[in-house]
Amino acid sequence: MGPRRVPGSHRRSWAPRGALLAVPLGLIVTVTMGDMFAPPQVHLGPFLATAPAITASFAGPRTTACVGVVAVLAQMAVAVERTSLTDLNHTLQISALIVISAFVTFFAHLRERHEKELTQLRSVAEAAQQVVLRPLPRRIGPLRVASVYLAAEAEAQIGGDLFAAARTAQGTRFIVGDVRGKGLEAIGDAALLLGAFRAASHRKSALPPLVAYLEGTVYSDPDDPGAAPAGHGADSEGFITAAVLDVPDDLPVLHLINCGHPPPLLLRDGRVTPLEVPDPAPPLGLTGFDTSPFIAETFPFEPGDTLLLYTDGVIEARDGSGDFYPLARRMGTAPACEPNGLLRHLRDDLLAHTPGGCLGDDAAMVAIERTTRG
Repeated sequence: MGPRRVPGSHRRSWAPRGALLAVPLGLIVTVTMGDMFAPPQVHLGPFLATAPAITASFAGPRTTACVGVVAVLAQMAVAVERTSLTDLNHTLQISALIVISAFVTFFAHLRERHEKELTQLRSVAEAAQQVVLRPLPRRIGPLRVASVYLAAEAEAQIGGDLFAAARTAQGTRFIVGDVRGKGLEAIGDAALLLGAFRAASHRKSALPPLVAYLEGTVYSDPDDPGAAPAGHGADSEGFITAAVLDVPDDLPVLHLINCGHPPPLLLRDGRVTPLEVPDPAPPLGLTGFDTSPFIAETFPFEPGDTLLLYTDGVIEARDGSGDFYPLARRMGTAPACEPNGLLRHLRDDLLAHTPGGCLGDDAAMVAIERTTRG
């Protein structure tokens, strides 16, 4: 359910631009005809400069230059019709129109080059998303899974929110987290944690040693400047909130360690229950200041149950009145459907909740349903 490139979108994008081209051309025809029949003391020629200027706002340099040439030819036709090409007034109008057309053509070239750079950056972001946030399979053992990632910035495809799944001999492990901060530093920290999770999930038999390993990956001793976390300085306060789960194949339960992350929501028979742990651990990167061991809490997770993992970008999304998105209530009233349909409903509802469908922070959701068969 992540961002997808729509096939044929480049062909559809040309159609609106082709229709817009009628505006400057129509303007040239209107101004030219009006100037030819205007009284001798009225000169409409300066209005022709708006034609290439308008074209530069939506078309490339070649089209802009062509419109500029048409405008210059139209001005020359007006000059011949009204007086002559050597008339001082028309000579100055033609010269000014040539200069203006050259300038706007150059600016159209700069805009087109900038658009190409943005397209390349977006392609890189999409590739990074596929590497860092690998798509979760729709079926993992006895679980049906779906995920969605919503970037706060329109041009961004990935940020500091993260999720992943790892298959083990006993079941499936999941992680959902949120890196403090934004930009490339957050992406680097997310990639570091996800790489550690995927590598260690197969080697750590229990959940507490796995989370301790993840903590060791994120945490650095402030007295050791060479051990600063990726993307942060030695005096940084970088940390990652995370919920790490272990879902056995043969037992109707799940094991959870929550490191300062919003509690998962369990949907059973239309009722939503937050899986609150009695003593949550501090976020990863800060647990080095806490000597308490990681403790996994066990919760029932029976066939037919659906679990929702999410980041705080979901529950902190505000509407026009400043009210937060009521995720638990909306999840409980969602139509009964499989995980992919549930996330599609929540995604659309979340975007409708926010003004203009714009989120203030990145948001990620993972839905997990236990079925009756493996």
